[in-house]
Amino acid sequence: MCLFLPDNLPATLTLRDEGFNVSGLSDSELPIERLRIAMLNLMPNKMETELQFSRVLAKTGFAVELILLKPETYVCKTACPGHLEAFYKTWDEVRHEPLNGLIITGAPVETLPFPEVRYWDELTSILDSSREMNLECLFICWAAQAALRHFHQVPKHPLQEKAFGVFQQQVLQFGSSYLHGMGAQFPCPVSRHTEIRWADLMGHPDLQVLAGSQEAGLCLVEERKSGALYMFNHLEYGGETLAAEYRRDLERDGSCPLPANCFRYDDPDLGPEHSWSASSDAFFTNWLRVGSRRRMAASFVGSAA
Repeated sequence: MCLFLPDNLPATLTLRDEGFNVSGLSDSELPIERLRIAMLNLMPNKMETELQFSRVLAKTGFAVELILLKPETYVCKTACPGHLEAFYKTWDEVRHEPLNGLIITGAPVETLPFPEVRYWDELTSILDSSREMNLECLFICWAAQAALRHFHQVPKHPLQEKAFGVFQQQVLQFGSSYLHGMGAQFPCPVSRHTEIRWADLMGHPDLQVLAGSQEAGLCLVEERKSGALYMFNHLEYGGETLAAEYRRDLERDGSCPLPANCFRYDDPDLGPEHSWSASSDAFFTNWLRVGSRRRMAASFVGSAA
């Protein structure tokens, strides 16, 4: 199967060099049965995030068209305007098209109160629309916290120190289709200054914790009725991502602690271990598989009616 990206997106060449089957939207005929996944990219390094998510989707074996979205009410100062203009759309431009899923990435605004985020009103409108459209939604890191705040008034809490590193996540729902083939525990990169606490979910019976760890807290929560997934960590990260964050933070203050369980023998000179690669492959494949089955079931019910 093939991943379809906007024509001439830089990630296309990188992924082709890595051996993936990737096409521009104009390069070949698009299969009718492809999954159309929109991704609202809120990260400052747009191109790195595009590549990360494109890579994990390309590895799933599904035919996927990835549609890149940007906020309409906020201009990212760290992104090249020409890049956004060439490859990105807004939610209003795609919301009336056939879509199967929505990914909303993390964002470097987690220490701000939610209403102080400049695009908060736009984001909550997108969240409401996605629910009306019955989309398969995957919310990452801050976006997961934001969606829980909007839909369920679940608060976020500041951490005394940044949760940073690779932590083993305990699977708590072994029958979950989203965790198929991932074993009793799996490694997952974590990088955040805030958290959602287990206790804050106790009054929400539709929210089911699928995985978490004692060291880093909640990892994955499913909203059973809507099928939304709240992933507080980063299985999309590449092998070098945590190491790059460490070097960036070290340059800023000179005293950044090592990301836990990231470097071989805790030695940055030996390079990072990509210990979560298999877990990432399984998780994103599972997410698309669940979404594909739900689409087939909805189509069957519609035709029978």
